[in-house]
Amino acid sequence: MCNCGNKRNELSSPSFSMSGTVTAKRNRQPIWPDVSFEYTGKTALSVTGNITGKRYRFSHSGDEQLIDYRDASGMRSIAVLRKVNR
Repeated sequence: MCNCGNKRNELSSPSFSMSGTVTAKRNRQPIWPDVSFEYTGKTALSVTGNITGKRYRFSHSGDEQLIDYRDASGMRSIAVLRKVNR
């Protein structure tokens, strides 16, 4: 009688094992600088960045916030926010 079953089991089991966890640190430097926006509305405004998911809070008219450059294009579509040119 053939003893092929044991060989099949040996071949199907992994011949290596991974121990430890691999982690990668990202020292991500921004490609462009962040952008300042000024709030021109009358009350407070909270906005969530469409790319980063970060929440930005403008508490009063004239309030300026530094917006992540990745979220800046989405902020331009909000009528009560104005990009500050410096």
